[in-house]
Amino acid sequence: MSAEIVVQVRELSHTYLAGTPMETVALRSADLTLRAGEIGALIGENGAGKSTLLHYLNALLRPDAPGKVVVFGQDTADATLDLALLRQKVGLVFQYPQQQLIERYAGDDVAYGPRQLGLAGEALRERVRWAMEVVGLPFEAFVDRQALLLSGGETRRLALAGVLAMQPQLLVLDEATTGLDPQGKREIHALLRRLREEQGLTLLLVSNDMEEVASLADRVTVLHDGRTAIEGDTRAVFAERDLLHAHGLACPAAVEIVHALREGGMAVALGALTPDEAEEAIWQALADPTRGGRP
Repeated sequence: MSAEIVVQVRELSHTYLAGTPMETVALRSADLTLRAGEIGALIGENGAGKSTLLHYLNALLRPDAPGKVVVFGQDTADATLDLALLRQKVGLVFQYPQQQLIERYAGDDVAYGPRQLGLAGEALRERVRWAMEVVGLPFEAFVDRQALLLSGGETRRLALAGVLAMQPQLLVLDEATTGLDPQGKREIHALLRRLREEQGLTLLLVSNDMEEVASLADRVTVLHDGRTAIEGDTRAVFAERDLLHAHGLACPAAVEIVHALREGGMAVALGALTPDEAEEAIWQALADPTRGGRP
């Protein structure tokens, strides 16, 4: 049986400054589905509507008819919706994490959310310790550090710790690794996998890094001009290489390399997403005694 659907977006539209000379349409009948335990990815050109869609997932924006957003079984347009409970379940980490910091000291910043929920004393301290340790910021070393003096990677981890301290069920990250060096990206990727595997979180990533998407995501939704152009499992979406190119998107390097080799006459099988898979496909093509690597 398929896992429970935790996010269902259907025919969602959004216009900023409607009825004014500055009117801008951000979404035009967008769809998105995410199931419990999945890592989903939302990709598209700049201006495709990705960040706008994210703001609907914890009801920072709320839909008008006919658009519909259902999160954990709750219609976010329902006037009786418990917004505090929804926003506890759906943790949103913004693209620029320094804008998410509230308190002067790292420990106080992580404590801010749980404190609003009524947590105090030793229970609060242990929640902060847990969240900081989970993201790789040792509690004793970082609790009294000034938040704005942390490095870029540490700031991202701190913002993430502040969200995790609320113990969400869905974690939404907007460009989680922008500006990080390769080692920093690998560390964040490993952390996200652990959060899914050890904490049971469902994750949704917005990313312009196709290698990141191929490495992490189970499911991909492609937005183009505010509409859902493609939606499906990651391998199937990146198989639509020509359509992705038409929407201004590159594919992971492994996909592009395999296609280039085929266009050059090598009978390498399609479907590789990662460098290791591409290498295996190339060796198999070269070892084929019937074709000698040629079509």
